[in-house]
This record gives sequence, C-alpha cells and structure tokens, in this order.
Amino acid sequence: MARVYNFSAGPSMLPEAVLKTAQAELLDYHGSGMSVMEMSHRSKWFDEIITNTEAAMRRVLNIPDNYKIGFFQGGATQQFAMVPLNFMTTGTADYLVTGNFSKKAAEEAAKFGTARIAASSKDRNFTYIPDVQAIDYDPQASYIHICQNNTIFGTRYTEVPQVDGIPLIADMSSMICSEPVDVRKYGAIYFGVQKNIAPAGMAVAIVREDLLGRSARGLTPEQIPTMMNYTTLLKAGSMYNTPPCWCIYMTGLVMDYLEREVGGLEEMHRRNAAKAKVLYDYLDSQDFYRNPVQKEYRSLMNVTFTSPDPETDKAFCAEAAEAGLVNLKGHRLVGGMRASIYNAMPAEGVDALVAFMEKFRAAHQ
Repeated sequence: MARVYNFSAGPSMLPEAVLKTAQAELLDYHGSGMSVMEMSHRSKWFDEIITNTEAAMRRVLNIPDNYKIGFFQGGATQQFAMVPLNFMTTGTADYLVTGNFSKKAAEEAAKFGTARIAASSKDRNFTYIPDVQAIDYDPQASYIHICQNNTIFGTRYTEVPQVDGIPLIADMSSMICSEPVDVRKYGAIYFGVQKNIAPAGMAVAIVREDLLGRSARGLTPEQIPTMMNYTTLLKAGSMYNTPPCWCIYMTGLVMDYLEREVGGLEEMHRRNAAKAKVLYDYLDSQDFYRNPVQKEYRSLMNVTFTSPDPETDKAFCAEAAEAGLVNLKGHRLVGGMRASIYNAMPAEGVDALVAFMEKFRAAHQ
C-alpha cells in the first residue's frame, strides 16, 4: 500500500529518511549484531546513542551549557506533576490557560499548591492568546507556565511572558523544533516527542541548572518521589533506570535529519510557514469552511476548520481518508477537522489537502 498523508495530531508522521535509516539499522545497529530495541542501556552502543542524541539536540535548539537535558517516560502529562513538585517553592504559580493541556497542567499543579489562573482564553473557546504583557502576574509566583502551541484549538503564542525573577516554564509538545527558540527565555521547557520528534513514549525536559535541587513548599527535595525528581534523574544522565531507549535513538535520527538534510530550524520554520500559508490562504478565500482562530494567533502546526454542519464534517473526513488524507477528524472538544502539518508533512501533502477541500466544497456547497 502506498503511504498516506497522515494529518494526525500525534503520534504523527516521521520523516521518511529517518524511517528508512531505522529500517536499515533495525536488526544490526552499527555492527553490534543487535537491534536498539534489544541492547542494554549500559552498553557502549547505547552510550554512543544517548550521548550523540543529547549533543545533537543541543546544537539544533542552541541549548546553553547551563541547561540540562533529560529523557523521561510518562510523556508531557507526567511533566504536569513534575513541574510543581520540583519548582513550586513558594506554594503558588501562575498558569496561563489557553487550551485543554494547559488546563490539565493547572489542575495537576493544584494538588501541590495554588495554581493561579493568571489569564485564560476560555471566554472565546480558546480561539486567541491573552496579551502576555497586560497580565497581572503574582510577584510571589514560583514560575509562570504556558502551553506554547495548543494542539486541539490551533493557537500559538507569538510572544511569551518575561517577568524578572519568575522563571517561565513551557510545554512545547506540538511545536518543538518547528522554529528557532531562544532557550534562555525559559527556566524549563518540556515536550512529549510524539508530534515532531519521535514515536510516542517519551518526554524531554530542558531545565536551567539553578532551578534544580528545589521542591514544592512543604516538601524537601528528598521527599519527591525518585522518578519525579528532576535533580536525581538529570544527575544520572537519564539513566537512573532503563530509559526509553528506542525513542532516544529515534530522537537522535530526527536531530540528525534536521541538521544535515533540512539545514536547521530557520529553514524548518520557513518550510512550515509556507505550508501553513497555503492552507490558511485557501481557508480565507472561500466561505464553505471556517477557521475560528484569531488570525495573529493561528498555529503553524495544527490547523482547525469546520464545514457547514457536523454531518458534512463527517462526510469530509470519510471521503478524505478514501483519498489518502487520513486522521483529519477534529478533537472531540471542538469537532470539525484538524490538519496537523508538523515538520514531517511535505508541502505536497498540504497541496493535496487543499485540492481535495476545493473538490469537496464544489460537490457539497
């Protein structure tokens, strides 16, 4: 069967070049006689993999030396609890709620202290991002938390909060490596890898060193569960226990692809902006489909839209799948359709989607 254009929000497409490398090395990684899925995480071969993966990630994201990188199980959802456990030193933190995952992060943080909702876009069904410069932040906040790209609602931050003395912590699961990021603006960045980086099953955290060794108010660092303690896990180089070896290996292949074949994140951003422009320009040129997001906050990764009614939405998704355009059904919270056009989605896939949308419109208007 020919490969389809997979618009899934995650797990999502991976670059074909990466998949082919993994396929070629599947049974015998670099003369080891073993697959990466079989080898010991203490072997010289895996030591090479994790060392090279971290080094490549530092280069691709331009991560300063005073930030640690960790590879963890549990996905970004586990990070929702790890962040307050490790960083809520004053007993309170500011959360900007701009979608489902930032809402869940705030709810999880509330188990460990006060998760103050400093701003929210719920009033307009999360179709915009609050003005980060107009927010009244709590001077006692341990940190400010954002979800930088909202996968479900299709919005993104165009600027991020910067408050002296209060670290910014960002969930970048659905936009990491899609464009350059100034890591120095953040105390910590975390992301699930299943959208732009690797198969599902791992989260990465990038943590500024001066934030380590802390804990939620009322706990000592030693009272944090070991597998939720950034300091312990990072001190062990992500090897306190058996790490998600295959995901780390695949992450390394994707970093190599971004460096060698794409040419870095500036070029990746150029490609992503061009893809998104094709789709948004089409949406803005007609009145059959509707994108609800305020234009300046439209995501470059997740494009949401609806047709005139839910039955037509259903027909659209079914006919699109028959045409090789799969996983376009929108999230249950918003309905409609969602085209996730992550790094691995080629421009040809977006062109094929727009051509199908116009054909479907002509047949159903």
